[in-house]
Amino acid sequence: MPSSITESWVRIEQWLACHAPGTFAGLEPPAELSAIADAERVIGLPFPEPLKESLLRHNGTGYHGVLPPFWGLLSAQDIAARWVMKMEISHGGDAEPDDPDAEHGPWWHRLWIPFATNGCGDDLVIDQRQYQRRGRVGNADHETGCFFSSRPPWTSLPALMEATATVLETGKPLDTYFPVTDEEGDLDWASTED
Repeated sequence: MPSSITESWVRIEQWLACHAPGTFAGLEPPAELSAIADAERVIGLPFPEPLKESLLRHNGTGYHGVLPPFWGLLSAQDIAARWVMKMEISHGGDAEPDDPDAEHGPWWHRLWIPFATNGCGDDLVIDQRQYQRRGRVGNADHETGCFFSSRPPWTSLPALMEATATVLETGKPLDTYFPVTDEEGDLDWASTED
């Protein structure tokens, strides 16, 4: 069972404060409950509790890629805006894959909640469809569609946050990526394959 979102955030914040003070200073303050409620109304779905817990700690990470290798967490307002944009592009987002528990999904689905972006059109999503692996994290690529990994860091938002805290603390790569800091004291990610 992964740590709670708050426990993982405490570990991430402690590491950032010591090793990447620029990124630490850029973390957003907590979201207002009303902002979360407004975003839920736009999407028409309640946010999963781990996502609410994260937003109540930090309403996004701005332009900082806190999750490896380059994912910045979205604010409640940006979650709603990204969801609306993807729905408009997909004309309703009701496509169903042949096997909803498969590793590959459609380009977009209305029951996916985006929570992180890479700034290039791709999003990490929490799958809220009523299937066996509900709550899993997917990489919704803007060109190829969504991919879901069955490996532990990607099984849920709490698992991903805990894995991020662990890779920051240990420096051991997650999917080949490990933390580095730049001259400005910002977190960046390098790959063992470079």
